[in-house]
Amino acid sequence: MLIYTYICLLINLSLTPKQIMRKTLLLLAVFSIISWSASAQWISFKKHPVLPLLPQAKRLSYSPVLPVCAKVVRATIPRSLYSIELETNSVMKVAQHHMRFRMYDVASYDFRDLAQLYVLQNRLSEAKWFFLQSNIISRQQNNDKLTIANLISLAGVKSDIGDFKLAQQDLVEAGEMARSHGWLVELIEVQKQMNLIQHNRMATATELRYASSATSGTQVD
Repeated sequence: MLIYTYICLLINLSLTPKQIMRKTLLLLAVFSIISWSASAQWISFKKHPVLPLLPQAKRLSYSPVLPVCAKVVRATIPRSLYSIELETNSVMKVAQHHMRFRMYDVASYDFRDLAQLYVLQNRLSEAKWFFLQSNIISRQQNNDKLTIANLISLAGVKSDIGDFKLAQQDLVEAGEMARSHGWLVELIEVQKQMNLIQHNRMATATELRYASSATSGTQVD
C-alpha cells in the first residue's frame, strides 16, 4: 500500500515512466536493506541452547602385530647341489667376461664368489685356487679389505685340507695387514679363525695318536 501511494505521488509530480521506475526500484532496495538488518538483529539476539563439547577424537597409531620382545624366526631353505652348480656356471661366465674386458677389480670379487661356491660343494682344491687368484688381483689393486677376507677364507680351506701351518701363516699376514690399518673387526675375525684352526689341529693330533695306538695294540695281539 505504501509503495502504491508512492507511485501515485510520483505520477502527480509529472515524472516520466523511466524516472518513476528508477525511483520505485530505489525505494524497494531501501526497504529490503531495512528489513534484512532487522531480521539479522532478531537472529543475533535469539538465544540458542549451549551444546556440550564433543569428545576429542583419538588418533589411531600403527602397532606391530608381534610384541616387541618377540624374535622373528626365518626359515632357511637348504640349497640343492644342482642350484649351486648352476650359480657356479653363471658366476664363471661373468668372471670370464670381466677378465676379457680387463675389469680386474670386479673380477677379483667374481673369483672370491666362485671360491665360496666351491667350498659349498666341498671342492676344496678348486676353492683354494680361486681364493689365490682373487688374492693376486686384490693385491695388485691395493684392495686390502678383500685381501684380508681372502686370507681368512683361504686359511679355513687349508685347515680343512689339513695344512695347518700354511693356514696359520695366512692368518698372521691378515692380522698384520688389519693391524696396520687399525681395522678392529678384521682383527677379531682373524683371531676367531686362529682359535678354530688351533682347535682343529689339536683334535686332529689326538685322533692320529688314538689311531696309532689302536694300530700298535692290534699288531701286538
